[in-house]
Amino acid sequence: MTESPLLLIVGPTAVGKTDLAIELALRLNGEVVSADSRLFYRGMDIGTAKPSAEEMRGVPHHLIDVANPDETWSLALFQREARRVIEGIYQRGHLPLLVGGTGQYVRAVTEGWTPPEVQPDPRLRCILEKLAEEHDAYWLHDKFRILDPAAADSIDPRNLRRTVRALEVILATGQPFSAQRRVSGSPYRLITIGLKRSREELYQRLDLRIEAMFAQGLLEEVQSLIEKGYSPDLPSMSAIGYREAAAVLRGTMTADDAKTQMKRLTRIFVRRQANWFKETDPGIRWFEAGRASVEEIESFVRQDL
Repeated sequence: MTESPLLLIVGPTAVGKTDLAIELALRLNGEVVSADSRLFYRGMDIGTAKPSAEEMRGVPHHLIDVANPDETWSLALFQREARRVIEGIYQRGHLPLLVGGTGQYVRAVTEGWTPPEVQPDPRLRCILEKLAEEHDAYWLHDKFRILDPAAADSIDPRNLRRTVRALEVILATGQPFSAQRRVSGSPYRLITIGLKRSREELYQRLDLRIEAMFAQGLLEEVQSLIEKGYSPDLPSMSAIGYREAAAVLRGTMTADDAKTQMKRLTRIFVRRQANWFKETDPGIRWFEAGRASVEEIESFVRQDL
């Protein structure tokens, strides 16, 4: 694969990556490749702030709505599919824009990770899942953190499937999970844009987004998923908002409490995202969202194309 340009747009949730990516794609003859693991699943639209067809403004988007909520998209599968899609964009003579805030998915594509090759161990998985059931997912994640703090920082404690997989690899090999991702050189010539806002402004946008989700029908969306047979305990439903909405529907949480919980968890998630994309990273050109013009960002990109 030749070192063709890949435009990377990173930054925290709700900072404005989607709008910027669409505007740049329209100006640069580009296509968007989503690196947001929450957008893989069909029927999970409101709680993931998935862009609508109208919002996409005719720009092709890839790796959105590629799986049902009870299907699993591993890091290795995403890496393979993202590279296949990117190669197709090159063949059409267009510019690929890899966009998202899921750091490990971005790095798997841009840094050439090779995920650890450890076969699943059903017996061990059963034991770990039983422990999580007896205590909870946060308890198991705390044990994981003792063994591998670096890897624990990159995995949401609510994502039991990924915590179990990481522990499976650690216990099978005797080595930290974070040390087993082999990294080769990037197959692309990266042009990386970071989008940022002040923490106060970002939190305000997040709060407004969560309020809007309920107004737009988050509870109805989750009710529909449950009626189709998708359990709130599925890994896909660990995305912030879905289990809280399911708790409201069961009557074990009020809508106000669900919103408060979602706001708290989203703030934690934003801080975790910052571990992946640091403002001190010399490979990222940061722009202040809402202050830097699209023309300014476009000019920076064109210098490297």
